[in-house]
Amino acid sequence: MPAIAEADDGFLYVLKFRGAGQGVKALVAEIIGGELARAAGLKVPEIVFAELDAAFGRTEPDEEIQDLLKASVGTNLALHYLTGAISFDPVVTQTEPLLASKIVWLDALLMNVDRTIRNTNMLVWQKELWLIDHGAALYFHHSWNDPQEQALRPFTNIKDHVLLPVATRMEEADAWMKQTITEGIVDAVVQAIPGVFLQWDTSIGADSIRKGYHDFIMTRLTHADQFVKEIIDARATLI
Repeated sequence: MPAIAEADDGFLYVLKFRGAGQGVKALVAEIIGGELARAAGLKVPEIVFAELDAAFGRTEPDEEIQDLLKASVGTNLALHYLTGAISFDPVVTQTEPLLASKIVWLDALLMNVDRTIRNTNMLVWQKELWLIDHGAALYFHHSWNDPQEQALRPFTNIKDHVLLPVATRMEEADAWMKQTITEGIVDAVVQAIPGVFLQWDTSIGADSIRKGYHDFIMTRLTHADQFVKEIIDARATLI
């Protein structure tokens, strides 16, 4: 349940609350997915940390929303609001095959189940394609059972990706993404996650959780040939 809010810098942001449904894990997935996409040259709205004051929801008449706001006091996540952007429609907007291939590759890396025809999670703004909402990616963290083993599992959901039909340049996309998403980039992105977002299991500890995300992504990268083959095979069934 995100909200459009004006921050103290005068800009509008889509505010994602730590107290909502999936909690801080969705915010972690948003940070990792969004910043890896940005590192690969894909368009993503600016991601910032937003401090929610306890007074923010005092005048909210809806009790459910008021409870959400109370549970979200402190550090939350926000994305720059793209004023005038429209939802991506694959029938209306033609996507360049290499760009489509890079996006499909990234979503396979992250095991992002939520970029389908039903919910594309992409916007068209200033005639460019922008990626939003990576909260459903990295779903392994909801059970947190051996991240490296989870990373080697097939990702059959890629067959439902909205851009799969036009992702015809996977070999080029694979080479580009491997070149740009380096271990240094992965380390920097994982280290950018606020410690307060990594307190959901004190038996593991924040450092171990960071290492788990790092190991998951690096294992996926090392075995990228596997999910690239899944993408190519899935696309072949569409033809």
